[in-house]
Amino acid sequence: MNQTVDALRAIDDQLSKRHIDLDQGGYFIIYLDREAGLICAKHFTNVIDDRGLAVDPETGKVIPAKGKVERTHSTLYTGRTAKEISIIIFEQTQPSPVTRLDHAAYLGREFVRAENALITGQEYIQD
Repeated sequence: MNQTVDALRAIDDQLSKRHIDLDQGGYFIIYLDREAGLICAKHFTNVIDDRGLAVDPETGKVIPAKGKVERTHSTLYTGRTAKEISIIIFEQTQPSPVTRLDHAAYLGREFVRAENALITGQEYIQD
């Protein structure tokens, strides 16, 4: 790898460590269905408590950022490209499940990464 790629990756790695405010509209788990050729995004609702933590609206328990959580998604969105799934979520779904612009930007970046992994056959892991 050349130094430019390493430098750019270092910038993104550093930015991934910043604080982000959570979206009241919920969160998404993004994955690929390679057999169907789809980018998939499971949407989960949540409530943000007074500490800024996401909690399960049914149980009131904090939803951990890492590790496996047994919850049922409210909606499954799919698309063949990053643009298609973005249009479905941000333009065709009313009201949109995304309430923050930074969350929308993040999802757009992730959908592009997922599309690239789908095309190249590389592994996709949501950031």
